[in-house]
Amino acid sequence: MPAPNTTRWIGTGLLGLPLYGALTLWSSLDPQPDPDTHYEEWARFVTTDQYVLGHVFGTGLGLLLAIFGVFALGVWLSTSRSGRLGLVAMALTVFGTGIFLLLTGVSAFTAPWEGRAYLAGVKGLSDLPSSFADRLFGALFLAGIGLPFLGHVLLGVAVWRSGVLPRWSGGLWVAAQVCMYVLGLAYAVATGVQSTPPTVPVGALLAVLGGGWMAWSVLRPTNVVPAFDGGR
Repeated sequence: MPAPNTTRWIGTGLLGLPLYGALTLWSSLDPQPDPDTHYEEWARFVTTDQYVLGHVFGTGLGLLLAIFGVFALGVWLSTSRSGRLGLVAMALTVFGTGIFLLLTGVSAFTAPWEGRAYLAGVKGLSDLPSSFADRLFGALFLAGIGLPFLGHVLLGVAVWRSGVLPRWSGGLWVAAQVCMYVLGLAYAVATGVQSTPPTVPVGALLAVLGGGWMAWSVLRPTNVVPAFDGGR
């Protein structure tokens, strides 16, 4: 059996999951205006300090903590009944989150320049023809959305089947992803609004609850390290 310190390290890593949800919730409470319909309001919004802080410390730091949490979750699940599924889900989630983190950095530091240029009188920026960089950004955006969603859902399923974590913490984790990704995308398509959908804060709150439940179940004093069960 691993030393008790190992359990504490894993449990501490799992705290990245509810912290990711909390930071996502914070960053989504003040959504940016839709640049397609309110470009000047959008330009003013992205030039504020709150926009940069929200992206760097809200979205960016939240994603980094999610990566730590997902690694810890994959390790904890590795000797359970759903060990293989958990490790595959971990790899998908971390890879996709890394892609999305790259795009978040681009948005955090380029959008303010575009907003400042518009407010300074430089017109037509939004009407420039698309380039290879734009098309690549779009392709990476799809990967940065699809891979984490699939990975997170599989992680929730692995938690449900594992026998070493509360089943419904996995259910809450899956519900969080459905709210943030599926319902968020459906809202954007239905309304045509390019802004943070109202389903994202709901999903973030569910992530806080589900991730916090997982971390607590590992860190509580009566917990024991799961025995190896073949990683089925």
